[in-house]
Amino acid sequence: MDQLDLNTNIFQIFNNDWALLTAGPLGDYNAMTISWGQLGSLWGGPGKAKNIATVFVKPIRHTFSFMERHSIFTICWFPKDKKKDLGILGSKSGKDCDKIALTSLTPKAVGEGVGYNEAMLTLVCKKIYTAPLIKDRIPEDVVASFYTDEEPHHMFIGEIITMLKWSGRRK
Repeated sequence: MDQLDLNTNIFQIFNNDWALLTAGPLGDYNAMTISWGQLGSLWGGPGKAKNIATVFVKPIRHTFSFMERHSIFTICWFPKDKKKDLGILGSKSGKDCDKIALTSLTPKAVGEGVGYNEAMLTLVCKKIYTAPLIKDRIPEDVVASFYTDEEPHHMFIGEIITMLKWSGRRK
């Protein structure tokens, strides 16, 4: 995914290309790499539903408290040459260090949220619903794979209020 095609396979965009979830405004934010998410529509009649993005965050993650406190979050996708940066942001905790400083990414304000100069696509989302996944409603094999030692993810649904696409040109 070097140049993002907005007609991309939405079933693979999170899983194959990863994304960076960032919650909070510049000055009070945290980011984490995600590979689970959903894009779709919700809560409206024909032609009037909200465009939404759904992300999943475990309560043990430092980003979780930012998702709980702030109403705006962003989801950003990057060129393949930023995969190492996404690996850092998925393995280090912002509780322990300034993990953005360990990367080549440049944070910037996008409305009330945080985006990155290097992002190919940024979705700015306003949180409209959140709920924990209920362990005894999850298939047993999934619980065995992901939730034996930790509580399940919480689901955060955001209305996509802005979509920013990088043209590939930088000054």
